[in-house]
Amino acid sequence: MSYPRPLTPEESLADAKKRLSLPRIVAICGSTRFMAEMAEADLWETEAGKIVVKPGCDLKSPHELWSDPVEAEALKVRLDDLHRAKIRLADDVLVVGDYIGDSTRAEIGYARSLGKPVRFTHPEVDPGA
Repeated sequence: MSYPRPLTPEESLADAKKRLSLPRIVAICGSTRFMAEMAEADLWETEAGKIVVKPGCDLKSPHELWSDPVEAEALKVRLDDLHRAKIRLADDVLVVGDYIGDSTRAEIGYARSLGKPVRFTHPEVDPGA
């Protein structure tokens, strides 16, 4: 007698999203120098009926939450973890901007390691092309 194998966490998430009739979820990635472009991409993706998740903080812009360098470094670690969670949640990833830095390159690699489709506003910067 054969028993069905348990679903992986990824399969369980996909099944739950399907049963909840959730729209596709897109994670926007890119350098925080492109925050305005990310906001514009958010508009277009939202208009297309998708749920959008993207960076919520620009640590390069002054703010009291990250004015202390030690706190800022700890926050960056937490935000990187949070963004990887957004990528895991997403159905696909949209990379915004014409520059790919180390953090964005790592996010692209992470998304691809999970089998997530990755799109680019500037396909010429795709490190995998």
